[in-house]
Order: sequence, then structure tokens, then C-alpha cells
Amino acid sequence: MPTCAIIPVSRFSNAKTRLSPTLTPIERENLLKSMLKDVIYVLKKSVDHVLVISSDKDVLVYVDTLDVQILEEEGETDLNGALNQAVDYSSKKCSKVLIVPSDIPLIKEEYVKEILRKGEEADVVIAPAKGGGTNALLCPAPGLKMMFGDCSFFNHQDEAKRKGFTCTIYDSFYLSLDVNTAEDLGEIMLHGENTNTYQYLKELSLTVRSNHGVERLQVERE
Repeated sequence: MPTCAIIPVSRFSNAKTRLSPTLTPIERENLLKSMLKDVIYVLKKSVDHVLVISSDKDVLVYVDTLDVQILEEEGETDLNGALNQAVDYSSKKCSKVLIVPSDIPLIKEEYVKEILRKGEEADVVIAPAKGGGTNALLCPAPGLKMMFGDCSFFNHQDEAKRKGFTCTIYDSFYLSLDVNTAEDLGEIMLHGENTNTYQYLKELSLTVRSNHGVERLQVERE
């Protein structure tokens, strides 16, 4: 049976609030749209189905223009509750799901293909985020409880072990880069030249330079 990629998307009005010192609300919303386009573009070339789940009707209307399946989140729940809904929905036609966040614009087709290849040898494949989270999770549908949040990389490993699943890791610098801080924007500007996200940040006249303080990169407006 095929594999379905699931992308959870938060409300546009809540988009990347940690970037408030650097970007305006509308700029943060457009940044999320750009990153989402990058993620969807790669996944559509790599898996059988792509599903976006959100509780925000504005998000679902926007995603509907990108030619992927949409699922409106039911009830008041958290990220893991939404993902459990999406996994249950996808399990009707897919044997595995690939959970991918909306804010990893450096994702590439070869990374997804390698995760799927590893999934032929193990039940669960996890790609860690740089802060100990999870930036890609391939698992049976249904079968694995969603554990996204702080240190979810380790929590997903423990959950796979508890369920008796074999588990392997796909470690990628580029795939580990999600966008939450101004320094993360700098990483995208250094490494993401061919992405929609990079082009959007250039339109904002942002520049990046090395920094010897707490953060390695400093992002400023020209």
C-alpha cells in the first residue's frame, strides 16, 4: 500500500511568533506560506499522497490551491491530537505515514527517498531536529502514538521500542533545520538558494553575517 505524507499547519495568525523581533505579522504569515510551498513541492514528487491538516480555514483555503489533500482538524486539540486524526484518516488508504513539519524548507527529494528506503528495512524512521525534536517520522499507519514536542526524538524512539517496532535514524543537517529564530533565517539564506523561502527572505532585504556572540549568525535588514 502507498505512503502518505502528513503536514500539520498551525494558524496563520500564530505563525512563528518567536520571529516577532525580526518580522511583522504579515511577513511571518508569508514566510510560513513560502516554507509550506517548499515542503509540499518536495513531498509531492516523493510520496503517493500529501495531506495537510489544520484547524485554520485560511490555511486550508490556501493549501487547496497547492493541489494536495486537506483535512480540517476536529475539535479543540493539540499538535499530537491533530496528527492522530490525520494518521487515522490516512490509514484507510496508506500503510505508512511520513509526518513532516511545515517549517523545514531545506528538505530535498533525495532526503525523503532515503527515509523511504530505510523504511523498507525498519518499521520506524526518525529524522531529528537540531533541538532534539523530530523533523520527519515514518511509521506504520496506524500504530505509533504521536509524541511531538520537547525531546520528541527520544520520545518517538521509546514509543517505537514500547510497541515492538524496529527503529532507525536518518540524520541530516539540512533536514534538522526548522525555522524558529532569526539565526534559523540566516541558515536558510546560507543554504537554501533554490527555495521559495530563500527568495522571499531576499525580497525582504534581509542580510546575514557571521557573529561571535551567543548566536552564530546575525540577520539584519539592509
